[in-house]
Amino acid sequence: MPSDTAEHSPATATPTKTWWVYMVRAENGHLYTGISTDPERRFQEHVGGKRGARFFNRSPARALVWRQSCADHSDALRREIALKRLVKKAKEALINGDCPLPKLERTT
Repeated sequence: MPSDTAEHSPATATPTKTWWVYMVRAENGHLYTGISTDPERRFQEHVGGKRGARFFNRSPARALVWRQSCADHSDALRREIALKRLVKKAKEALINGDCPLPKLERTT
């Protein structure tokens, strides 16, 4: 018979995954922006081709050039959208550390 403490012990909390927004440079110089819980693994999938984005069908992925952790999946999606709206010059400045991330628009 289990003890009372075993029956009423709190469930172990599952650790939350850290979400990342990242940018990958293709061989032709274009930048791909995406989100993942593991940007290094995702980059390797882009390089490998089988599970990578169609974006890299024309020009292979060459380097994971930028990444930033996010609070959660929703935050990562909002940041990805904000980054995709930037012109390439602004993305390059972000990669070089010359400018901060753009402010996120709040949707209510």
